[in-house]
Amino acid sequence: MRLLTGLSWTVLAYNILVILWGAYVRISGSGAGCGDHWPLCDGQVIPRSFTLERIVEFSHRGSSSLSGLLAIAVVVLAFVVTKRGHPARLGATWSLGLILFEGVIGGVQVLLGLTANSTDPARGFVQGLHLANTFALLGALLLTALWAGGAPRFTLRAQGWLGWGSPLAAVLMLLLGMAGAVTALGDKLFVPAPGTPLDTVKRDFGATASIIENLRVIHPALALVVCAYLVWFAGRVLRERSSAQTRRWSYALYGVIGAQLLIGVMNVALKAPGAMQLIHLLFACIMWLVTVMLIFYALVARPTAQPAPRAVAA
Repeated sequence: MRLLTGLSWTVLAYNILVILWGAYVRISGSGAGCGDHWPLCDGQVIPRSFTLERIVEFSHRGSSSLSGLLAIAVVVLAFVVTKRGHPARLGATWSLGLILFEGVIGGVQVLLGLTANSTDPARGFVQGLHLANTFALLGALLLTALWAGGAPRFTLRAQGWLGWGSPLAAVLMLLLGMAGAVTALGDKLFVPAPGTPLDTVKRDFGATASIIENLRVIHPALALVVCAYLVWFAGRVLRERSSAQTRRWSYALYGVIGAQLLIGVMNVALKAPGAMQLIHLLFACIMWLVTVMLIFYALVARPTAQPAPRAVAA
């Protein structure tokens, strides 16, 4: 079990690195480095010649393939060291399935030519789906690590407002991530206009603007709504499901929300340079994982006893 726990945390950390490298593939315009071939690169297992773009794309495919092998190792180990019905088996199986789907999404992007400088509106949809699946993968790996370490199962039944509040928090984070992926794609394909962010918004809704440009404004607006909800969610958890773990992750969520909003403002002000996009994505992953941790511990914590109302003197 200790080995499974360590491996699960390691695979989780490794996949964050793979995600960041995948973002660099997009930022550097290297998505077509292997041509329109998938899973082969330029029609070969190992290309005979390399350009910078091909090195970047080929290394990303290699790192993603290693993610799949590591996920298989987690599944095998989970079934070896745990008994039937153990939740770590479920988490490991979901992790493998999501990694395989991740590869399918990547293959679709390449085979349909939704890479490099393609402005096809379908690319925005696929990019958003890719990010949502990536978040789900990180969540599954996180739960696998927790369950392997002895954490209890959770349920949404008989949880009161948490029964709908927790799924809503997760869904909002996924939608925010999807919108962020579309915005990042727009920043790559359509460099923000000179001047203030308002100038970019005006251009994004001009007569010749594409749908990807039209959607770019959704992410910052949605971010304010989602962050406000998460602050409310964390505050209510602190009041009604107070424990050492929920306090820790509520305060962590407050901190990462503040940091992410600041990074987002800087990203817009600096007109989305590649380095800031990578930092923004890293904190998005952290914010998602912290949210999952808070939801998990809120669902397994006992309700906080509320003080009895004082009797009114006659």
